[in-house]
Amino acid sequence: MKSKQDRMTTINKEILLGFWKIHIMHHAAEGPVVGQWMLQELQRHGYQVSPGTLYPMLKRMEGHGWLRSEVEPSRGPKSPRRYYLTDQGREVLAIVEAQLTELLGELKNCL
Repeated sequence: MKSKQDRMTTINKEILLGFWKIHIMHHAAEGPVVGQWMLQELQRHGYQVSPGTLYPMLKRMEGHGWLRSEVEPSRGPKSPRRYYLTDQGREVLAIVEAQLTELLGELKNCL
């Protein structure tokens, strides 16, 4: 039998990864997010996310057109990137919200 930690690792990889992305888009809809802050925010909600997972995820989300990033020019290339939700990201978030609302309705009936 797997340990609790092994089970959580599997759940994180197989299911919660999508929730992390939704959470990132939610906060980016509210205003710019910085990777380090987002890492702490996800961990505050109980998600086990490492920088080695978060930063490539942000880059992929940017590649999909859901986020855009900026570096503050006055601080130079080493300054933290700020991520913003794009219009395409807002469309994705609306689709996800509709799907989650439907799923939650179904889960309430079976739990």
